[in-house]
Amino acid sequence: MKDPYEILGVAKTATPEEIRKAYRQLAKKLHPDLNPGDKRAEERFKEVASANDLLSDPDKRRRFDAGEIDASGAETAPPQGRYYREYAGQGGGPYESAGGYADYAESDDLFAELLRRSREQQREQMRRAPGADLHYELRVPFLDAVNGGVKTITLPQGGTLDVTIPSGVEDGQVLRLRGKGAPAPGEGPAGDALVQIVVEPHRFFTREGDDIHVELPVTIKEAALGGEVRAPTTTGGVMLRIPKGANAGDTLRLKGKGVKTRRGAGDQLVKLKVVMPKPPDAELDSFLAGWTPPAGYDPRKEM
Repeated sequence: MKDPYEILGVAKTATPEEIRKAYRQLAKKLHPDLNPGDKRAEERFKEVASANDLLSDPDKRRRFDAGEIDASGAETAPPQGRYYREYAGQGGGPYESAGGYADYAESDDLFAELLRRSREQQREQMRRAPGADLHYELRVPFLDAVNGGVKTITLPQGGTLDVTIPSGVEDGQVLRLRGKGAPAPGEGPAGDALVQIVVEPHRFFTREGDDIHVELPVTIKEAALGGEVRAPTTTGGVMLRIPKGANAGDTLRLKGKGVKTRRGAGDQLVKLKVVMPKPPDAELDSFLAGWTPPAGYDPRKEM
């Protein structure tokens, strides 16, 4: 912390009147209402106010000069009580109350009027200040996150809160419910409820951007000869045509069957997975045992 004497620009032997005069001059020059948007002036004003608060109090000044407290008012010896009030935005500083201005405002009608208006604005802002925002976490099933729905939160203090889930909501997204937070201490509006979404995983669907991915098991016959099979989507089953000679790992696209948002609709990407029967089928085993691949056929020739 800076030395309060240096902040006010006075000697350690300064009289109370000299300290008072130095404070008035600096406070008028640095007051935030006279320097809107000037953060440096605001910080200097806080320093000046803190220094004056300490040096204008005979007991605090005596204790500071004796090394019993530091420039912030904190005990320098092993603490036997609580710290003096803090200043930098924590409340209790002389620049936050009318009393802190009294020693210089009375000598300057224009400046006093400026301070009066500032105090009135602060009181009005406090009266109209909204209530606090309340934070919640809501776990949402995968399909509800894709398609939308309504979920209910049970509040810690009792009661419930219905949350409308928009289609396409993403994991980690925060929904703001206006006016569903804490009531205002004065006449202002209630705060908001901020609900963070946690999307639960699905057993076979995954999401990448606005696209839905799914792995679809097919038989060796369906892969070899092609045909139509029923494939699941996030809104229900659809018929999907498997091309003849499809391989495991081939991906088929269902246009518009992905996540629907205000940006539009994504697609569903269906990755084929050839699954052999279990237990093994004797007839299939017999057929494959007698099957001879065409000449020159080697599925691994490019490896």
